[in-house]
Amino acid sequence: MTKAKSKTIYTCEQCGCQQPKWTGQCPDCGAWNSFTESAVAPPTATARERQRAGGYAGETRIRLLKDVDLAETPRTASGLAEMDRVLGGGLVPGSVILIGGDPGIGKSTLLLQVLSHLSSRARGLYITGEESLEQVHLRSRRLGLPDTDLALLAETCVERILDLAATEKPQIMVVDSVQTIFSEALTSAPGSVSQLRESSAALVRFAKQTGTTVILVGHVTKEGVISGPRVLEHMVDTVLYFEADRGSRFRVIRAAKNRFGAVNELGVFAMTDAGLREVANPSAIFLSRHEEAVPGSVIMVAREGSRPLLVEVQALVDESHLSNPRRVTLGPDANRLAMLLAVLHRHGGVAMADQDVFVNVVGGMRVHETAADLAVLLALLSSFRSRPLPRELAVFGEVGLAGEIRPVQGGEERIREAAKHGFKRVIVPQANAPKQGIKDVEIQPVRRLSEVLDLI
Repeated sequence: MTKAKSKTIYTCEQCGCQQPKWTGQCPDCGAWNSFTESAVAPPTATARERQRAGGYAGETRIRLLKDVDLAETPRTASGLAEMDRVLGGGLVPGSVILIGGDPGIGKSTLLLQVLSHLSSRARGLYITGEESLEQVHLRSRRLGLPDTDLALLAETCVERILDLAATEKPQIMVVDSVQTIFSEALTSAPGSVSQLRESSAALVRFAKQTGTTVILVGHVTKEGVISGPRVLEHMVDTVLYFEADRGSRFRVIRAAKNRFGAVNELGVFAMTDAGLREVANPSAIFLSRHEEAVPGSVIMVAREGSRPLLVEVQALVDESHLSNPRRVTLGPDANRLAMLLAVLHRHGGVAMADQDVFVNVVGGMRVHETAADLAVLLALLSSFRSRPLPRELAVFGEVGLAGEIRPVQGGEERIREAAKHGFKRVIVPQANAPKQGIKDVEIQPVRRLSEVLDLI
């Protein structure tokens, strides 16, 4: 009996497309130099049985929508309110959560804290593929966590992990990290596209069949996205990203995908000697609170998920000595800045074609929503004219190409957030003005950019 030979294929690291030979550009996703070589052995008996097992989302039969029983999904509080906010209210049994972030940002620290808080209420299992059990215990001691009955496992083979987990029967299982896990059914190296896909599928299948909450830690690339094929993000229920400004002690967790809650929900933590601590008032860390009003600074009411936040938008406009003046943004989108400068010239009569323009959001906050348009324009104009805006002023609103001020989502909630922090005057789009006034706040609705310029 001859042994089946393994063959070599090339797999795209971005989308998982497979080709029989190497090619410079992926024909599916268009990525360049993304194909890696891997050896693929014939599927084993175990792999064939797993393929025949089929789906794991329920019994295989057709049912009518009205006949599907609905039951409120119970959630388990993680012990950290900011973490529960990002997850949509807590941990859901049978869900799979993927969390990624830069090295050293605090992923392992956060999850060890969560399992430590839950150890008295739920059985937890922490699986480490990068550290020894002694290193995990040392981190726990360093963070001041109590010595609990938390189960630890140092293993990288997904088959052995699932066998031990079936015996231990944890309610919450953390795998740190998914890039180190491999399946014996494949001969490729851990971290390859095929290994990531097969190992993750096995973990997701285990979570759905047993009702175990599985949390996967993922490495990120230099572009800041989770390493491996995007199919990994499609397989899981929730994708969380750890963000932090270099040199800052504050950490932000953002939900990029969540089947059990709001997308783009935000949780704010501060890194301390005792681990990550929740920030009760996130708006305070994004405000400079100058002793006196300064040019080029304006307060904007942003909205991240279901939470309104006050952030400070700063701009610096200076005469340029270059043939092509610089346009630098840290937070807002650079292309949108170019559009806003054109709108300001066309509908406001202010030209900055010969000026260097720099825009920054304090605290390293990334603002992607269009509600920042009005704040960016006012900060630019304030710096260009060297005239500070009132300290008690807050603004928000989208600016259209015709110079109109368009409404944004959650207008009244934004106004109330500004009032809670002591702002007495708010410039808002006309459609966002509440029918009934808000106490101690002067609301100034505007329809066009020219009205905003007249007000200030």
